[in-house]
Amino acid sequence: MSITIQFPDGDSRQYDSAMTPLQIASDISEGLGRVAIAAELDGEPVDLSRQIDTGDHTLRILTRHDPESLKVLRHTAAHIMANAVRNLYGDKVQYTVGPALMDDFQYGFYYDFDLPESLSTDDLGKIESEMKRIIKARTPLERIELTPAEAKERMTAIGQEYKVRMIDDLLTAENVETISFYNQGDFVDMCRGPHLPDTGKLKAFKLQTVAGAYWRGDENNKMLTRIYGTAFFDKKELAEHLERIEEARKRDHRILGKQLGLFTLSDEVGPGLPLWLPKGTIIRMELEGWLRGELLKRGYQAVMTPHIGRLDLYRTSGHYPYYEHGLFPTLPMGEDDGYLLKPMNCPHHIQIYKSSQRSYRELPIRFSEFGTVYRFEKSGDLNGLTRVRGFTQDDAHIFCSPQQLEVEITSCVELTKLVLDTLGLNDYRVRIGLRDPDSSKYTGSSENWNLAEQNIRNVVRDVGLDYTEESGEAAFYGPKIDFVINDCIGREWQLGTIQVDYNLPERFALEYIGSDNAPHRPIMIHRAPLGSPERFIGILIEHFAGAFPLWLAPVQVAVLPVSEKCADYATEQTRILKDNGIRAELDDSPEKIGAKIRRATLDKVPYMLILGQKEADAGTVAVRHRTEGDFGAVGIDGFIADIRTEIETKGSQCVADRVLETEDR
Repeated sequence: MSITIQFPDGDSRQYDSAMTPLQIASDISEGLGRVAIAAELDGEPVDLSRQIDTGDHTLRILTRHDPESLKVLRHTAAHIMANAVRNLYGDKVQYTVGPALMDDFQYGFYYDFDLPESLSTDDLGKIESEMKRIIKARTPLERIELTPAEAKERMTAIGQEYKVRMIDDLLTAENVETISFYNQGDFVDMCRGPHLPDTGKLKAFKLQTVAGAYWRGDENNKMLTRIYGTAFFDKKELAEHLERIEEARKRDHRILGKQLGLFTLSDEVGPGLPLWLPKGTIIRMELEGWLRGELLKRGYQAVMTPHIGRLDLYRTSGHYPYYEHGLFPTLPMGEDDGYLLKPMNCPHHIQIYKSSQRSYRELPIRFSEFGTVYRFEKSGDLNGLTRVRGFTQDDAHIFCSPQQLEVEITSCVELTKLVLDTLGLNDYRVRIGLRDPDSSKYTGSSENWNLAEQNIRNVVRDVGLDYTEESGEAAFYGPKIDFVINDCIGREWQLGTIQVDYNLPERFALEYIGSDNAPHRPIMIHRAPLGSPERFIGILIEHFAGAFPLWLAPVQVAVLPVSEKCADYATEQTRILKDNGIRAELDDSPEKIGAKIRRATLDKVPYMLILGQKEADAGTVAVRHRTEGDFGAVGIDGFIADIRTEIETKGSQCVADRVLETEDR
């Protein structure tokens, strides 16, 4: 027997007998053997105990410093939790699926159970204690392979009906010859793996909450009990993560939205259909108004479209078969086969393009619309403003010639960068979403897809953006550029998107007359730098913790008279501010000035004017900033000039910064 192992650094070793990754790691060094978590054998993640047979192989030993290792750790934590629940609540516990979560900010794993009794968060401490007992025992996790018949017999013997159904489904989908299981002492679970060598490798974990989850996500199935938790390689990482979660709770846009009077949700209107309150509407109008101005500068033409359309329109576009299970029910209309609440604006914009014959001289044509669309999201997925059933897209569709395409994509990239930079969302990565060649969900020819993907790559490289490519992240009609931002506490959000589409112009037979007097097919760009104002503002609320920059703040200045004696002077200063376009609010309540300052600070008002008799006599205003404290007394005209500059420059020239710089000198 001869085995050749090739390592990532180019080194190789030969062995004359079967080996495991753990044995090879220990052969390299005892230290590597001690810290090894799992391995990657010929590109496949495997346990350290996997036997390597004759032949040439590539091998990468995974330690805690490899991102793949955290997934292994969390997956094992889910198994240990299932083992603990089974120990505590008996043989009637049915355990279904328990994956590691790598893209969830809050949770690191979960397991779904069908339990003989209900659980609450009060029970988590008991489950954690049992997990610690299992961890202390350092029980090995041993992989075994069973035939489907053996697998069903074993799961039936221990009463795991859900696992039996999963085996049947696996046979239908993949027609497998063997199914892998992991023995963990007396506990056994069906799993692909890999896992930690033993339970003792889990050092830092926390069970977080109990929730309900339908079996296989289907509301027609039984509601199961889902226990969420997270795990890290050491207690410091876990503590830091829990601190971030606590900070996220403080910033929850649903709580702040209510406290600050920005939006509300009403059961009588319907779940997932937010109602914008006056202060929230100000934020949205300011954001949209600024973006509309930028679009006008760039040659966009505003259009408006209805909220519904014929079903055939969306059949032609492909949205109806693609989004069919996520749409509101079809609206029957007489002889027509039905109408839909529109899921996308693009088919409507296409009809505007088709409303007249187009010439190459008109191109590029850029249609923009803040258009409301509707998706019937599952009730369990709804979340404040960030996951809703009715929302607006800051949508635009550009129709251009092949020669114009990359210039237009570049312009869209620059616009998205402007939006993110203006709002201080400077920490982002760029993701190129490509089609999955093994999926059938995509429309159009391979030739068109290859062209579109290359156009996007060319632009991103020319602009100088670092990027990653991710298969399966494309829209069904074309590849896209996504801007994925990190907020101030490290959470990722996908915001702006730019999509290149050769396919819908073909499906709708779009044309323009070229310089040769012959018809040609345009190419479409779909782009939305905000994504949707609802989701974008929900994210901004959390990013800023409700303390919006001055230009977006619903109330920009709170006028706070010290006593009733200064009421007339305060009223006059408020009028002057409003006459100059400043959103000012007068607090003429009889409360003491300290209480007024606290209220304005809690309301996240950027500036306060403290007006006493001294200021009234001098004709000045005492300026206070919500975070930087008192700035002293100035004339009202000078204050207005300063904050108008801050508003007009979107905070790039800030009153607070200038005052603090002066104090530092």
